Amino acid sequence: MAGIMLRSTAFNDHDQLPDRFAREGGNVSPPLEWAGVPDSTSELILLVEDPDAGRTPFLHWLVTGIAPQSGGVSEGTVPDGGREWPNGFGVAGWGGPHPPRHEDPHRYFFRLYALDQPLQLPDAPQAPDVHQALADREIASGTMIGTYYR
Repeated sequence: MAGIMLRSTAFNDHDQLPDRFAREGGNVSPPLEWAGVPDSTSELILLVEDPDAGRTPFLHWLVTGIAPQSGGVSEGTVPDGGREWPNGFGVAGWGGPHPPRHEDPHRYFFRLYALDQPLQLPDAPQAPDVHQALADREIASGTMIGTYYR
């Protein structure tokens, strides 16, 4: 499977996310850039989840329908063509990190998927629903990880 280069100008892979992206900070989505999207891509999906939040990964951002030629997203905006879904806080859009105080740092997986056909999701999908729907549709992906603790 092909790889998509995914990066941010605001933090490096495996670094602490700046406070402005946290729920109690500015709660704005970070800027992201990507390259290497296959020409056969129908749409891009952006999924941000915290696997350290409990038995089920906590959904922080889900955007579907992103234009394959978009190349990235600016801080605090929605990617071109994207539809934001409800996050784990119950609000559509970015829901910044908010782990319990004094826990070990949580990891926030930023994943961009290139799909060969549009994704079909239930009305209020959780992270496992997205992973299940991605089966057999993903043609490339890219991942970067941010951390956060309070």
